Amino acid sequence: MEGTFPLEMKLLNSPLTGKPMKVVYEPKTMKYRGEKYDCICASFRDDDSDESFTTTESDSVWYNQVTNQYREKHGIPYQDEIIALRKRYGVSAAKMALILGFGTNQYRLYEEGEVPSESNGKMIRSAMNPKVFLDLVRSSKNQLTERELSKITTQVEAVVAQSKDWNDEQWETRRLFRTGRGLANGFAQLSVRRLNNLLLYVLGRMGETFQTKMNKVLFYIDFLSYRERGFAISGLAYQAIDFGPVPQHWDRIYSAFDEVQERLRLVNGQECISLMACGNADMSDFSDAEMAVIDEVCSKLRDMTSRAVSELSHEESAWKEHVGKPETIPFSEAFSLVGV
Repeated sequence: MEGTFPLEMKLLNSPLTGKPMKVVYEPKTMKYRGEKYDCICASFRDDDSDESFTTTESDSVWYNQVTNQYREKHGIPYQDEIIALRKRYGVSAAKMALILGFGTNQYRLYEEGEVPSESNGKMIRSAMNPKVFLDLVRSSKNQLTERELSKITTQVEAVVAQSKDWNDEQWETRRLFRTGRGLANGFAQLSVRRLNNLLLYVLGRMGETFQTKMNKVLFYIDFLSYRERGFAISGLAYQAIDFGPVPQHWDRIYSAFDEVQERLRLVNGQECISLMACGNADMSDFSDAEMAVIDEVCSKLRDMTSRAVSELSHEESAWKEHVGKPETIPFSEAFSLVGV
C-alpha cells in the first residue's frame, strides 16, 4: 500500500498533553513473510510523558520500505507496474486474473497494493513480454467467450506490433537511469516521460535555473519524498561530489530532453549553464502526495541563489558522509535531512 506521510503532519499534537510532538526517526529491523529487512520508522514523541505514537500514514513509510525491498529481492513487480501492465493490454482486472490463473479478485488486490506471492509476481513479470502474454491469452480460450478471446487477442497483437517502439523506450530508459529500480534510486519508477515532465514543472515553478541548483532541487525532491512516502520520484540515483549531491551522470540528463533548453551564461567570469522550460508539464501521472513534495521543495528553494542552495546541501549528512566516495548516496539519509 503506497501510503503518504502528509507534510502538514510534521507537527502532531499529543493526545495526552495537547502539545506539539516532534517527529523521531529510528532504525529498526522488521520481519516480513519470514524475512528480516532494515528500515527507518517514524514516530511522534511526547517529551512530557515520554510516550511515542504512530499514525496509519507514518506506519506506511516503513511498510513501503520493507515491502519494496521484498519486491526487489524476489523480482516482484511494483504496484504502479502492475497497474500499467493491465492498461497496456486494455484488459480488465478480472480478465487479467483469469488469464494469469489467479483468483477472481486477485489482480485487483495487487493493483490496490497487496504484494503478490513470489510465484504470482514472476507470472506477472513474464506477462510483461507481450508475446508471452499473447500465448497465455490463447491458452485461456476455453475460459473466455469467443468474443472476449477475439477482442483481447486483437488488443495484445497490436501491442506486439508496437513492441519495437516499446523496446526503443526501454533502451532510452536504461540510457538515462544508470541504476535499476531499487534501493539505489529510492524505488522510484523508471520513466523517461515522468522525468521530462518533472523537469518542466520544476523549471516552470522556479524559472531559469542553473544546473548546479537544479541538481540540488532534484536531490531534495527525491530524498524528501522518500522520507515522507517511502518512494522517491524522479528515478535518479545520486552521488556526493565537491559541489554537493547530484544525480548520477547529471550532465546527460538535461540535454536528453528537447523541451529543456540549456543556455550558456557568464557569471563572475565563469561560464555556467542555466536551464529553462520550453514546454508545459503534464503532471497527470503524479499523485497528490508527490505534488505536495515537489511544491514544498520548489517553494523552499525557489528564491535562494545557487550558492545558497549548494551551501544548504553541504549541511546534509547525505553529502558529508559520502562526498568523494564512488557509491551512490543511500536513501536512508533521507531521514536525516535538515534543509527541508
